[in-house]
Amino acid sequence: MHDFQYKQGTFHCGEVPLEEIAKEVGTPFYCYSLPTLERHIRAFEDPLQDVDHQTCFAMKANSCLAILNTMARQGLGADVVSGGELYRALHAGIPAHKIVYSGVGKTTDEIDRAIRAGIMMFNIESEQELEVINARAGQLGKKAPISIRVNPDVDPHTHPYISTGMRDNKFGIDIEGSMAQYVKAREMENIEIVGIDCHIGSQLTDVTPFIDAVERLKVLIANLGKLGIEFRYLDLGGGLGITYSNEEPPNPKDYCTAILEAVGPLGLKLIFEPGRVIVGNAGILVTRVLYRKETKTKTFIIVDAGMNDLIRPALYGAYHEITPVEEHNGGTEKADVVGPICESSDFLAKERDLPRFVRGDLIAVMSAGAYGHTMASNYNSRPKPPEVLVDRTRFYVVSKRQSYEDLMSGEIVPDTIR
Repeated sequence: MHDFQYKQGTFHCGEVPLEEIAKEVGTPFYCYSLPTLERHIRAFEDPLQDVDHQTCFAMKANSCLAILNTMARQGLGADVVSGGELYRALHAGIPAHKIVYSGVGKTTDEIDRAIRAGIMMFNIESEQELEVINARAGQLGKKAPISIRVNPDVDPHTHPYISTGMRDNKFGIDIEGSMAQYVKAREMENIEIVGIDCHIGSQLTDVTPFIDAVERLKVLIANLGKLGIEFRYLDLGGGLGITYSNEEPPNPKDYCTAILEAVGPLGLKLIFEPGRVIVGNAGILVTRVLYRKETKTKTFIIVDAGMNDLIRPALYGAYHEITPVEEHNGGTEKADVVGPICESSDFLAKERDLPRFVRGDLIAVMSAGAYGHTMASNYNSRPKPPEVLVDRTRFYVVSKRQSYEDLMSGEIVPDTIR
């Protein structure tokens, strides 16, 4: 459920016409619905209200400060994968003890910052990382809380680029090797074992892979318990999908019910790391048609948003619904929606039956709240678009459009080469 609807023939976010926002901030721009965001948080949290748990929003999905502040106010923590995400989470008001640090490539500086901040735990992804974190904690006179990210070799049945829990993926430590690493960690002077972690992929539309992973983790937990290794936290990651087109993912209530039934009475605090399921359908990208281009074989709708603004179609072949901001009655045509970037992969839709768009039309690219702005780049020296947050009848620019001056910030031409 979201707040993007037609009212009197014009697409709105809440009570605000998208055309009104476009007149003030220009195009392209990202638009998020605060009420939708809050509903999605509650839809995930309410089934867990009687369960000892902590939900840590996966910041890679959307790291806008206003979004993160909303998460903090709703009691959520953060799943971070970089020093920058850690910095943003803390700045947005998320307490360090509600932050888990994932990712395969943590630098020593990032590790030090997280230890000093007092995060909930590091999710360890390799043997060498465990050794480095132990050494850095010793240098700082601290104990680092850790869990090991276990790779359960479960097929999540999703796009291979966003599958993370199979044997061939770079993430985590295989389920057999993780036992040895827990035994090793127990002997480390500056390591505190607090949890066990698993994340199998993103945009999952079936609960079965989650259940399979839980069952494998339960066996591992039991085996480790026989060795005297016990845990405080069971981190089940995220990955629950959303509807972009015809997908039918389980709703959060059904997902939580199935997970809780599978976990059973382990007596551990559960950590969840949802991202897309909370923000994906709470945001859209709005772009304007620059030109129509008709060839003997194709019709191209050229818009002012490109793959630098929304890379998912180019990267994954991902589907995003294309919706006219003003309702059309001029029939449909098969067309590609493409951007201004100098790459053949720069498209938002291909071979799609669409309204007959003309120059100046506004288009809403739906379900763009996750992995949209957060993956945007300055390719072709294009400024990143602004982000707008709508709260029913009012809208706020929560991140400004970059200027050309911003593009060159920090760059220096040495005097010796002038």
